Amino acid sequence: MGLAAAGLTAALLPLPATASARAATAAGSAAVAAQLLAPTGPYAIGTVSARLVDRSRHDPWVPAQPYRELMVSVWYPAAPGSGGGHARARYMTPGAAARWDAAAPHGIPKGALDFAATRTHAREGAPADTRGGRRPVLVYAAGAGDPRTWGTALVEEMASRGYVVVTVDHTYESPAVQFPDGSVKDFGPVMKAFEEAEKNHTVPELLKKTTDVRVADSTFLLDSLGSLPHGLSGVVDRRRVGMVGHSAGGIAAAQTMYEDRRVRAGVDLDGTLEFNPEPLGTNLMPVARHGLDRPFLLMGSDRPTEPSWRAFLSHSTGWKRNLTLRGSQHQAYTDLSALLPQAGVDRQTVEKNIGTIDPRRAVTAQRAHVASFFDRWLKGKDDGLLAAPSGRYPEVEFTG
Repeated sequence: MGLAAAGLTAALLPLPATASARAATAAGSAAVAAQLLAPTGPYAIGTVSARLVDRSRHDPWVPAQPYRELMVSVWYPAAPGSGGGHARARYMTPGAAARWDAAAPHGIPKGALDFAATRTHAREGAPADTRGGRRPVLVYAAGAGDPRTWGTALVEEMASRGYVVVTVDHTYESPAVQFPDGSVKDFGPVMKAFEEAEKNHTVPELLKKTTDVRVADSTFLLDSLGSLPHGLSGVVDRRRVGMVGHSAGGIAAAQTMYEDRRVRAGVDLDGTLEFNPEPLGTNLMPVARHGLDRPFLLMGSDRPTEPSWRAFLSHSTGWKRNLTLRGSQHQAYTDLSALLPQAGVDRQTVEKNIGTIDPRRAVTAQRAHVASFFDRWLKGKDDGLLAAPSGRYPEVEFTG
């Protein structure tokens, strides 16, 4: 999904395999357990997953289901020396990984990467570090058609710096969500809805529904912070809540913050703030029309600032900043920066998805600026990185 297009549509509809993907599949090479860039903060990391059930509403995509169920993962600072006996967590569960791999997502050839064998830097079920009192909490939302794991490099960084981070799969919009009973729910119902909307020329209305569902899911998640698994509700400070997301997840961060004042600060990573792609600026979301009165950071790929971002910035009275990663494409704000170069694809595929920016620099710059933002507004620690361009990050342009 691109910033300048309401890419919920593009992200949810099947993509054709690239030539490199077809060639790699035909070659039958062994799948690689990929490596993610290690987090740099002082804390070891733990993680747990849980199923959350909202019985106050029917599922919006499968109305016959009288409740809405979500899968979340919680990432948190782990107690010192707690690594023993706790294995490094999988990047994805086997059921979800198989579905994701079969889709050959974002130019990754089918069978090139083993998403289930890939390990994160977090220890499954490790005890939380309870020193120093309650910790600020962040909600991370992935883009449309992407799994909740798609921002693990950023999520691990924030957990290693002392945050509790909750990642969420939006069921039937995410490509594959595996639940504790082993069942896997894919995005078939949402894909069908989008195909019908395209045929009936009602895509803007369906984009609005998709955003509304994400906001409702996010609000329910905020309600659930007092009942997190593994005793983590006793670790989080519900007075210090932030939200960050990529693409449709960035949209959700902005619109949730507009509707729910519990979110004190937010970050949108390359997500448009309007309901339809063309003509640009004609169907702005409420958050773009009215802005925010609390701190918000926009980080975009290397293209002109679109009308919805200009509208948002002009209407917002809270602290705001608009940054651009020079030479980046949309997926530079996801784990594709780490994964795609390990998948054996050609340079053209890398540049189409990530851009000409060095993939490691994309991860490093994103981590530094997102951490600086939340440290300032949720911890009261300002390192000055967002005050002006820095020679340490020459690829980051201040555009507003």
